[in-house]
Amino acid sequence: MSATPTPERKKVTTTSLRAKKERGEIVTMLTAYDYATALAIDRASIDVILVGDSLGMVVLGYDTTLPVTMDDMLHHCRAVARGAKTALLVGDMPFMSYQVSTAEAVRNAGRFLQESGMDTVKLEGGREMAATIEAIVTAGIPVMGHIGLTPQSVHKFGGFKTQGRTARAAKRLIEDAQILQDAGCYSIVLESIPDRVAEVISERIAIPTIGIGAGPGCDGQVLVTHDLLGLFDRFTPKFVKKYANLHGEMARAFAEYKAEVLGHSFPAPEHTVTMDDAEWKELLNSLSPVADGVSQAE
Repeated sequence: MSATPTPERKKVTTTSLRAKKERGEIVTMLTAYDYATALAIDRASIDVILVGDSLGMVVLGYDTTLPVTMDDMLHHCRAVARGAKTALLVGDMPFMSYQVSTAEAVRNAGRFLQESGMDTVKLEGGREMAATIEAIVTAGIPVMGHIGLTPQSVHKFGGFKTQGRTARAAKRLIEDAQILQDAGCYSIVLESIPDRVAEVISERIAIPTIGIGAGPGCDGQVLVTHDLLGLFDRFTPKFVKKYANLHGEMARAFAEYKAEVLGHSFPAPEHTVTMDDAEWKELLNSLSPVADGVSQAE
């Protein structure tokens, strides 16, 4: 389970997220897939950490999120739970972990809480997922919804394409958001939809909306941390702002390391463990002569 929260900041809960919306405060959310990143995000007082199935692309190197398994997700969730103390922890349910049957969806959702220390789960889809969400929530497991561009439906959409650009499609998204709220979701991610549509959704539902490529009118924002840090350079979505270029900095550091090793400037004396001279001489005296006429060191 995740660590005990520090006295300085209370543990974020689904209830406190709802309260932030009621007070007009913005929700902040980032992804994490390992202990060190979770610790750094938590220290920045980010409200929500999502262990996203985006790990399939930015950590595991897949072209989509589809190959990610429950075992992959639980492994990374456990690492994040060891690093985060106060953020609300959300485990992303991977492809086919909740679509086959309601019973399997509830069982897999429960594993995120029981086996990996997550506080809640997230799953993709609109009205077609309402019954599944309701069953998971009835089992005592909080659910974050996700509509708009849902990456697990990338083949259905014909690629990573913006959703809700026509009046008909936008109306369906607005309806889906209300349906997910009625099914029991405590929050909904709105991904890659027109800003005005996201703003309408945010105004019409009582639970927080968290946007990614959905404009500033949402109740909160989320980015994939590897995109934010410039660690993933295969492509950069239009809605991403890079706050650093760590991929370039890593390449520079690796090249400098190689040059210093080849140039014999690393390791230097300050990076080297030494041995007392008397102990060294005692060691040499205790060794057998080196074969083939090679003399021992002085």
